[in-house]
Amino acid sequence: MATRRTFIGGASGIGAATILGQSVAQPATAAALDAEPVTDAASAQTAARDSIRAVNAAMRTNYAALKADLVKNLGPVIVVQNDAKGGTFTLVHEGKRYVEHPVAEEFELAKSIAHVPLGIYSTLAEYLSDKVPNVGNADRIDAHDLDMVAMKGPGTDAWTTPLQAFADTLITARNNLPAARLPQDLQNSCAKILDEALTFIADSIRARAFDIASFQRFAARVYPSIRVNMTYAAEAQISGVQRLCRKWRTQIGEAAWADLYTVVLSIWTTSVLNQAEIIIKPMMNQKKVDTHLIDIPTAQLPSDPIGVALDNLARIVQDNIAAELVFVSDTKVADALKGKEDLLSDEILKQLGTPVAAGATGVAFRTAGRAKCPVNHSVSI
Repeated sequence: MATRRTFIGGASGIGAATILGQSVAQPATAAALDAEPVTDAASAQTAARDSIRAVNAAMRTNYAALKADLVKNLGPVIVVQNDAKGGTFTLVHEGKRYVEHPVAEEFELAKSIAHVPLGIYSTLAEYLSDKVPNVGNADRIDAHDLDMVAMKGPGTDAWTTPLQAFADTLITARNNLPAARLPQDLQNSCAKILDEALTFIADSIRARAFDIASFQRFAARVYPSIRVNMTYAAEAQISGVQRLCRKWRTQIGEAAWADLYTVVLSIWTTSVLNQAEIIIKPMMNQKKVDTHLIDIPTAQLPSDPIGVALDNLARIVQDNIAAELVFVSDTKVADALKGKEDLLSDEILKQLGTPVAAGATGVAFRTAGRAKCPVNHSVSI
């Protein structure tokens, strides 16, 4: 027999029941009544967490505004853009920019011919065997790296066409070499590299075959000549950069030069002992050089290299002051903010049980050899 309790309970199961032809609203169940406070609590939690996130967003807005203003006030700064011609150097001082290309043409020409073996390698690498042969430096060749590079393998002679195209370029350079009027030793070394390269290419195309060992023999034959080219390139860059630095030092005066920042935009593969840094470093204020000579490794030259350099420098400069104001009670963390470390690094290492070497943090860490800064250097609070 249906009671009032069972009748209402059954009706609530379908949300609304038709009684005597009329719709009856579903009464709230215990579960439905419990759901409302849960929903309110979840909304409150979301709102509360969003308000906490807003603090960091506001900090970053303020940080960006300070950086934008600071960029306009930076100086003196030398920005170095490494390139095939020895680099573009820009002096930023008192709101003005001075752009120079100080390195003599011999730098570019010497390096161009020294790169011939790399040009041949780049053409043939995909067609190498993926097996490390029995060569003298076999233990230095990573088998997995070789496997990834040798993606097409030696089962085809498709490499002959691009290799011959490269040879045609080398032939033109070889024929025109005397007219370039290079220093005699440099001309001789360039001729040796080109002649040996053309012989290797001709032999390989004729045999429709090459391998790591044959390429290494060719590379060994031209290496002494490559060293000659390197000598000329280094001499050209040293003399050009030193001459420019002396000119700019006189231009801005000793007081300004003592506070000079130098920012070098390099690629990762040349960010250690970068050629421009080596030359400029001894010409800077030696009391500040470890913190004022900054390398920014990039994958490739950015579209706005000066903008990237100044943006990063502004972050570094404002972090230098922030560190001493915000972390006045902990100099180790202050040094981390002034350097390359993430502020959580020590705590993460501690929780992972990883020992931290003494002096491996902050400025001591950052200036071990040279000051460096990643492109996306940012405050992490």
